[in-house]
Amino acid sequence: MAAVTFGPSPARRDALTRRIRLLVAATITYNVIEAGVAIIAGTLASSTALIGFGLDSVIEVSSAAAVAWQFSPRDHAARQARENTTLRIIAVSFFALAAYITVDAARTLAGTSETERSLPGIVIAALSLMVMPVLSTAQRRAGRELGSASAVADSKQTLLCTYLSAVLLAGLLANATLGWSWADPLAALVIAAIAVKEGRDAWRGRGCCATSTDAEADSTKTGALGCTPGSSGGN
Repeated sequence: MAAVTFGPSPARRDALTRRIRLLVAATITYNVIEAGVAIIAGTLASSTALIGFGLDSVIEVSSAAAVAWQFSPRDHAARQARENTTLRIIAVSFFALAAYITVDAARTLAGTSETERSLPGIVIAALSLMVMPVLSTAQRRAGRELGSASAVADSKQTLLCTYLSAVLLAGLLANATLGWSWADPLAALVIAAIAVKEGRDAWRGRGCCATSTDAEADSTKTGALGCTPGSSGGN
């Protein structure tokens, strides 16, 4: 009786691995540019929100680099062995981001700084709002089909950057047109709460498909991290 094989074939797995490598490379490249523009524009405009957004891009680069490190070996077993370490790095990145956003939002609400208008900041926030969802969706689908919790967790970090882009854009526009300096830090606190949740999920290895207790407990069938290779799931 022939053995039944679940998940993608070796050829498909290699193709998904190459796709994730390319998506990670694209994410790193874009975020390096984004970080530079945001930090410089934030410094010129005395915008803590823009500087924080730029630092988020730096954290995003570290997360993507961790996934790139995991998927660098050609051997599938070696990549799997690096999974937990990669998840820990991503989780710590989420926690660090949440901490920075919270402190930055508190400082802004306390009125310790006055932000000037920043056209470059508005442009980079709007551009990120278009680019990040595309990169996140593509990597999440590939990661789910491959059964890689770290790839999916990294895609969530990219998606979080989308939320931050929306918050930043709204705050910059509100400040530029209405003078509402309090809108951005309040929304940023919500993003910080989301970052904590995603960091906790990544630390527990819930970056992939498993959402139920049964899925996590049945590690012999779904893998140590509760991910079923070949399950592309939804968006």
